[in-house]
Amino acid sequence: MNDIRRTILWVIFGFSLVLLWDQWQVYTGHRPTFLPSAKTAATEPASAPAAPAASTSGVPAAGSSANAAVPQQAAAPAIGERVTVTTDVFKATIDGEGGTLSELQLLNFVDQTNNHGLVEWARRLVGLPVAENESHPVTLMENGSPATRYVAQTGLLNQVQTGERFPNHLTLMTPRSGPRQLTEGQKTLEVAFESQPVGGLKYVKTYVFQRGDYSIHVKHEIVNVSNQPVDAQLYLQFIRHGTVASSTMFGTNTFTGPAIFTEQKKFQKINFTDITKNKVELPAPATNGWVAMVQHYFVSAWLLNVPGSDALKREFRVADLGNNLFSVAMVLDVPKLAPGATQLIESNLFAGPEEEKKLESLATGLELVKDYGIFAIISKPLYWLLNQLHGILGNWGWSIVALVVLLKAAFYWLNAKAYASMAKMKAINPRIMEMRERLKDKPQEMQQEMMRIYREEKVNPMGGCFPILIQIPVFIALYWVLLSSVEMRHAPWILWIKDLSAPDPWFILPAVMTATSLFQTWLNPTPPDPMQAKLMWIMPLAFSVMFIFFPAGLVLYWITNNVLSIAQQWFINKRLGVLGNKPSK
Repeated sequence: MNDIRRTILWVIFGFSLVLLWDQWQVYTGHRPTFLPSAKTAATEPASAPAAPAASTSGVPAAGSSANAAVPQQAAAPAIGERVTVTTDVFKATIDGEGGTLSELQLLNFVDQTNNHGLVEWARRLVGLPVAENESHPVTLMENGSPATRYVAQTGLLNQVQTGERFPNHLTLMTPRSGPRQLTEGQKTLEVAFESQPVGGLKYVKTYVFQRGDYSIHVKHEIVNVSNQPVDAQLYLQFIRHGTVASSTMFGTNTFTGPAIFTEQKKFQKINFTDITKNKVELPAPATNGWVAMVQHYFVSAWLLNVPGSDALKREFRVADLGNNLFSVAMVLDVPKLAPGATQLIESNLFAGPEEEKKLESLATGLELVKDYGIFAIISKPLYWLLNQLHGILGNWGWSIVALVVLLKAAFYWLNAKAYASMAKMKAINPRIMEMRERLKDKPQEMQQEMMRIYREEKVNPMGGCFPILIQIPVFIALYWVLLSSVEMRHAPWILWIKDLSAPDPWFILPAVMTATSLFQTWLNPTPPDPMQAKLMWIMPLAFSVMFIFFPAGLVLYWITNNVLSIAQQWFINKRLGVLGNKPSK
């Protein structure tokens, strides 16, 4: 019975590894091995976004799947001047059509096409071509086809549905003259766009870039040039394509899609499919909160985190625009503008890495965009501990090693009891084998005799399962930490390991992991059943194949855990005099 339970645990563990490996393939840009490939949220994209009537602002009800959260148009827009801005962290393109942030590269983060290793070396050896390792900055936003479109837009709405249009993200805006590059020693760079009066309002939008900062300060200046008081609304929105990774039965994907936060409803993730099906329950209008667009490693968020912004009432909207495009918007009520009056509203557009400490300092709840999945209760403390260790050691690889040492120390006595139980099982294994052979034709008597031996020797058949049960949740939680933490992205360890979040290109760590797993199997008691005994040796080999493609940091964790477990188990087996004992024939 003990062997069957242990086998079941190994099978569950193996299945979990299969699912995790499959999702890692998805998030590293490869096709999933076992599960369906990526799909889009919209099953039947519309031919074009619906256009509102020319004389209205066309604001639909919140959550409408037929229109945008703010005005759209089907006709080709006017072509405005495009301005390219370069800072130490951004290369941004701002379009004269609405002053839209239409392209954004993160200069301090790179995408690589090929990490050369053993496979490339073998190809060169036999004369086959090898692709060059191309490196380029991460592109967070771009205004390409619907399959890749991701932009940040703002504009004004008329609260009177039958009233005139105001300047919005479709309005042609003229860039003001000024520098476009953050020069050496310069701390800030301002780029302003100005519209002509539309419906009696002029709109001036100013982007303020700061050195070393992924938070862009955006100032919205609204001028009433008419002779009548005007009520208007300001919207801040993201439009993004709805392509997401396929979910699994355990939901092991990191989240991709819109997110909204308010003090009342707290953090809310919104699936693209729910927007399409009009199943989104949006938070009530509030004087706090933010909207974001979340993806793997990076996030963009419209924040109102400047003094006085808590007086602005904001409404939250999402929409399916058709053609696999979705929007999330925050609509602000602008105080009534008297003739000739000017209203200034300040906001921040964060567009960068999901670094927890930075996000926590920007806005309440913003750190929650970093998705730890259902294992957050374990993953968050693990990340905190890893981060503290990294602050001391300065290397994420050695921090993983130190983390395992601390975990093994914390569970030392529990593991010691488990290993002692396994050692006793190994010691009495010859008696069990002899008894099974003697009573092989009497299964009921064999089971009774086996339980008698266990009672006499004070052995718990399930005692050896505890180390596995303890390791599985920690292993999966650490997988989530490596998967979601941008700090691990391209983080080196030693020598050939240049990226702990990517597989070992030379397969050295998986080979070491296989060796340690096999040695640990040799230390464990051999199951009496020959088939189960063979399975004990086959399972580590099967897992090793999957570990070839797992992140190097995860394999490093498992190797360290194996080495420490071997040392502890070796000591206990030697103390009990069962080291290397083999079952009698």
